[in-house]
Amino acid sequence: MQIILVSRAGKVPRTLDLANRQLRWRVLGIGAAVALAIGSLGAGMALALASPRDRAIAQINALHKQVTQQDKQLGDLREDAHRQLDALAVKLGQLQAQSTRLNALGERLVEVGKLDSNEFNFDQPPPVGGVEVSAGGSEYALPQTLDASIEQLANQFDTQQAQLSAMQSLLLNARIDSNLKPTGMPADGYISSYFGVRADPFDGTAERHTGLDIAVPYGSPVRTVAEGMVTYAGVRSGYGNVVEIDHGNGYMTRYAHNSKLLVHPGEHVRVGDEIAEAGSTGRSTGSHVHFEVWYNGHVVNPLAYVKNHR
Repeated sequence: MQIILVSRAGKVPRTLDLANRQLRWRVLGIGAAVALAIGSLGAGMALALASPRDRAIAQINALHKQVTQQDKQLGDLREDAHRQLDALAVKLGQLQAQSTRLNALGERLVEVGKLDSNEFNFDQPPPVGGVEVSAGGSEYALPQTLDASIEQLANQFDTQQAQLSAMQSLLLNARIDSNLKPTGMPADGYISSYFGVRADPFDGTAERHTGLDIAVPYGSPVRTVAEGMVTYAGVRSGYGNVVEIDHGNGYMTRYAHNSKLLVHPGEHVRVGDEIAEAGSTGRSTGSHVHFEVWYNGHVVNPLAYVKNHR
C-alpha cells in the first residue's frame, strides 16, 4: 500500500510506501505521540475542571467538622450553665428560707422585748433614697437575673443583721435596766403591814411606816430584788440587822430585822442573791422582813415594785 502526497506548488509528488517497515514504525510513533499529547491535554483539562470542585468539597467537609465540634462545645457549655443555674437556684431557695426564719425571729424578739413594732418592721424594706445619677449606660434597666436576686438577698441579710444588732443592744439595755430596778418580793411570805400611816404596834400612836413588813418564818432566806452594790451591812437603831444596797439610777433598797447578815459592804450582788436570814432584831414584834425602796433620796411605796415581774 502506497500513499502519494501531491503539492499545490507544482513540485514532484512524493510517494510513501507503507510496506517499508521503517516508515511504518515512524508513522506509528508519530501517531502514538499525537495520541499521547491529546490524552495529556484532556487529562489536564479534566484535572483543571475538577480541582475547584474537589477543593470546595474538602472545604465544605472541613467546615462541617468544625461546626460539629462547635455544636458539641456549645452543648457542653449549655449543660454546665444549666448545672450552675440549678445550683444557684437551690442556694437562693436556702437563703430565702433563712431570710424568712430571720424575719420570724426578729418579729418574735420585737414581741418578747416589747419594742416598737413600727421601728423594727421586718416585713417592710428599710426606707432609702438618694439623688438619681445617670450611669451613662442604657436607658432601660436589664431584667432581674438570678445573680441580682442573690445580691438583693445579701443586702437584705445586711439590713436584717443591722436591725437584729440594734434590737440586741436595746434588749440588753432593757435587761440591764430591768436588773437594776427593784422588782418582786425579797422573801416568800405575806405582807403583814403596808406603807403609810398606821398605829404603832408598841404604843398605838399614829406613825408613818416607811416600808412593807413581810411575815416569814425565822431564818428564811432574804434575797435582793435587783442587782447592785452593798453599801451597808450592820446594825441601825430600830432596824436591827440591816442590809442596804445601791442599785444605781437613783434606786436603793433596805432589808431590816434580819437574824443573820450574809454580805458585807462593797460586795456586788445580783438579782436573787441571798443576802440575809430573816429574824426579829431591832424594834420588832416577830420574825419578818422590813423592806424599803428609796428613789433619788426619798422613800417610796414598795408595793408597786413587789407586784412587778421581770
